[in-house]
This record gives sequence, C-alpha cells and structure tokens, in this order.
Amino acid sequence: MTLPSTSAPPHAVRHARAWRSGVLRLTAVGAAALVTACANVQLPPWPGSAPQPQAARPATPPPAQPATGATAQPVVPGPQLTPLPYNPAIEARFPDPSVRYDTPGLNNPRQQFTTQAEMSSWLQALAARSQGSGTTLGLLNIGSSQHGTPIQALVATRADNIQASSLNSSGRPTALLVAQQHGDEPAGAEALLVIARELAPGGLLAPLLQQINVVVVPRANPDGAATASHLTADGTDLAHDHLLLSTPEARALATLVRDYRPAAVVDLHEYAAAGQFLQKYQAVQSYDALLQYASTANAHEFVTKAAREWYVQPVRSALSQAGLSNEWFYRTSAQPDDKSVSMASLVPDTLANTSSLKNAAALFVSSRGSDLGATHIQRRVHTLVTAATSALRATAEKARNLNQVEEFVARDVSSLACRQQLTVQAEQTPEQRSIAMLQAGTGAEQQARLDWNSSLQIKASQTRARPCGYLISAEARQAVERLRQLGLQVQQIAEPGQVLADSYQEARHAGSSAALVLTRGSLDAPAGSYYLSLNQPKAHLATAALEPDTPYSYVSKGLIASTADIARVVATPSVVFDEDDD
Repeated sequence: MTLPSTSAPPHAVRHARAWRSGVLRLTAVGAAALVTACANVQLPPWPGSAPQPQAARPATPPPAQPATGATAQPVVPGPQLTPLPYNPAIEARFPDPSVRYDTPGLNNPRQQFTTQAEMSSWLQALAARSQGSGTTLGLLNIGSSQHGTPIQALVATRADNIQASSLNSSGRPTALLVAQQHGDEPAGAEALLVIARELAPGGLLAPLLQQINVVVVPRANPDGAATASHLTADGTDLAHDHLLLSTPEARALATLVRDYRPAAVVDLHEYAAAGQFLQKYQAVQSYDALLQYASTANAHEFVTKAAREWYVQPVRSALSQAGLSNEWFYRTSAQPDDKSVSMASLVPDTLANTSSLKNAAALFVSSRGSDLGATHIQRRVHTLVTAATSALRATAEKARNLNQVEEFVARDVSSLACRQQLTVQAEQTPEQRSIAMLQAGTGAEQQARLDWNSSLQIKASQTRARPCGYLISAEARQAVERLRQLGLQVQQIAEPGQVLADSYQEARHAGSSAALVLTRGSLDAPAGSYYLSLNQPKAHLATAALEPDTPYSYVSKGLIASTADIARVVATPSVVFDEDDD
C-alpha cells in the first residue's frame, strides 16, 4: 500500500456491493432509549438464598456403554498414581465428597483417566438415549488434533436439531463448557462427562434446557491428554492460542464459538497444589478452587458486570455451600526471588478473554491438583461439577437478561467505530492481599500477606484514537482467514480505490527502542486487499489482533509480515467489495 498521487480524480464506482457508509450511530433519542433499556436489565448481586446445586445422582446409573472398557461402576478408593508432595496431615484436609462419581476414568482399579475411545462411547450413548425424548443430544466433530484425533462437542438442546442455525434461532441463550485444554488437567474432562449425563433425559440438569442450550467440549486437547502433557503436540499452550489460532485445536474451538454464538463460556482447569508455590513459600495451596471472570482491555462493561455478578458470585456461593474453599485466581512467577502473585493475564489470547470480546459472559474455574495424579480426584471433579452446575443454573436464571445484554452490547460496540479512544494495552493494579496456605511440614493453615497484581481493576497503559476500520494487504490472506474464524466480517476490495488512513512508521531514538508513530494520508486500496470495519459487534477482537505494537498482535507474531501490510482507516471508505468473498 503506497501513497498515491493527490491529483488522482474521484471516480464513479459500479456497485458489486457498495460500502454502506453509514456507521451505526445513535441519535439522542435512540441513545437514551437504549440506555434506558439497558438500565432495565438489572445486574444485581446473585441472591444469597439460591439453593445449593446438586452435583450428581449417585443412585442413577450412567447410560449403557459399548464393550470398549467404558462401563462405569461406583468408585472406591484406589491406589494413588503419584505420591503426595507433602505430609498426610494435608491430605486429610481434603476428604472425598459424599457423592461418588462414576465416569470410566474413575473406576477402580484404574491407572489412567477416561480414554478418548471411552469418552466418545460415553457421549454417543447419551446422544442415542435422547432420541424421541423431546430433548436432543447430538455429537459434533468440531475438528481434529495435530495427531488426527477428533475433537468432539456434545450439543444439548430442545431445538429441532443440533445445527447452529437451529440453536441460534431458538430464542434461548447457549452456554459453552470447555475442559482439558491442558492435557495434564484431567478433572475437567471427567467433570464434563458427569455434566453431559445430567443434561440427558432424566438428568438433574435436563430441565434447564427449557431455558438454555448447552454445548460441552470435555477434552479440547486430546493429544495432550493421551500423554498427560500440558501442551499440544507441537508444544503450544492451547489456553493462550485463542487470538492467533496457530493450532488446529484452537481453530476448532474458534469455529465452534463463531457458529454457535454462546452467551456464556465456562473454561475448566486445574492448578498445581505444590510446584513453584512449595519452592517459594515452603507451603502448598489450600483452596479447592480458584476462579476469575474475563478481564481484558476494551471488554464491554455490561459483559464484565454480567460475568461478575451473574456467574462468579453464584459459583463462589455454590462452592462455599458445598464445603469447597475458593478464592480469586492467582499464580506466582517462575522467578525464585519474586514472592508476589498475579491474577490471570489481561492478554486477549485466552478462551475467556477472547469470548468477552465476542460479548459473552466468560469465566474460568481452576480446581486444585494438576500435579497430584489421581490423589483427591473425586474432590477435584466434585469442585468442577459444582461450579459448572451453578454456571448452567445461572444461565437459565438470567436467560432473558443475557439476550437483552447481548443485543444492547452488539449495538453499542458497533456504534463506537471512528470515535472515542481505544485501549491498546492495559495493566493490572498492584495491591496487597492475604491468602491462606498450608505449611508443608505440619499442614497447619497460615495467612500470608503478599503483593497481589489484580485483574479486577485494570488501567490503560497505551491508548490511541479508535479508527473506523483497518486496511489489510492482499498478502495477509492467512490473517484474514483467522479473523473470520474469530467471527469477524472482513471484506475483500473488488476495485482499486483510495482511503484516508494512518499508516504505521517506525521511529528510532538514540538510546531507546523503536516505537511506532502514525502518519496520515491518502492510501491506495488495491483490488484484492481487505477492509475490516469496526462497525460490528466483535470489533474489539479485531483491534486486539491488528494494533501492531503489542506482544500478541498478528504483526508481532508474524502472521502479518510487517506494519506496511496494515493501516488504520480514519474515515468511512467508499470502495467496492467483492460479493463472493466471505
């Protein structure tokens, strides 16, 4: 994209599909009406009198399983797969729940968790059991892992069928539950097998399908699960690949989210009880669950408020009522001398954070014990079943409100194109906070007051004016495909034109690193290049990917070759787009 001659005359264009130049803007009356409508969408704290969710039905057997070793029986205590990294006094603090879970991977005397074949058989049996019941359960192959293993999702609905169009037109919001993005975190997959069973006809959660649809992905990283590896087969951390989409696993989840448009997303994980925490503090983790709602720059305040008040509050209440201790998510760094802890990153590359930029209420819940093998597995599964159950009940309770918030936020985000400031990067707020930990030697609980980097209150560290959209070169076709998989509309320019845009220029100063500065001018928009308008509901996902001077942008990650391949369009363009390019 080079600067054209300023004497180039304007030309009439043939409208293969003319750019609709009117950026969605609210009149004073319309804005007031929307604000009033939004004010009527109450976002109160979750009532404390909500009943404790029932986690499972131990007296009801699971569906019949084919002869693949997937027959489920009541679980009795079995041998530990790994020794405890601390004394027995700590083990005694985490007794098994009264409910016993009976997924294939929890059978005695198992030496492995549910296999991929057993999981598929379990889900297929649930789908078969639902036929003719009025409730439809269906299995989707949403993609394949790097080793060719199918990644499966179970859809539970009372719509006519399990197709995305059917769910999206049902008038009921969809909740998405995802587990085992990290292969060494098995409790989430086992928990979602329980949740899937309870969504089937006769299950405790089946009545919720009168108000909501549910999509369950028990194992997002089957290759990692097969080897108990934290990462995918090529060494990627799937949990941080939801913006770049470099892995087929991330692309499968992105396509699922794009097509099924969940209003709520719950991401289940596990965290290490000992590890670096034991090395730094000579103590082990004490909480059954750590949780956090999505927190990233430019997430709409109503989406954040819904996640905090409609999900986190009732989930924490349900965990506490079940006798399961919980705290905000935190972790410590790999630096031995750094005794601070930080909440989850603000980077928009996690499932929760990207989902919030897609205007879904999103949270993740992490149970204690990714480093414990099968130790405390019943309690770990119980923790995640309790949390997931509460989240589904919350979605059903707030189904109508979620639809109202989604509609308002979509219009509000779209209306911001070409105006106001955009947060390019944000940072956590430093605080101090007391957390409970267990002394490694005695098991005694102690309170430690630590430096705490909070993601609950974030502040902008870099801002600039929000553009109308982005001009992207034809050479960046792969980046365009990723943006479309994220659910963004990107249009290809059919005829050469010109746009008023800011291009990025690198400026170097003595003794400092290079910085980007913006240079405004009239730029060529060649045929075959692309335009991404910010007049769309997921606009802030585009800015996360395309503002080049962040460590996670498509330019920084090499998906877009250089800053010369992108420009910030600052006035609504009048160009012709290709109708056939999607």
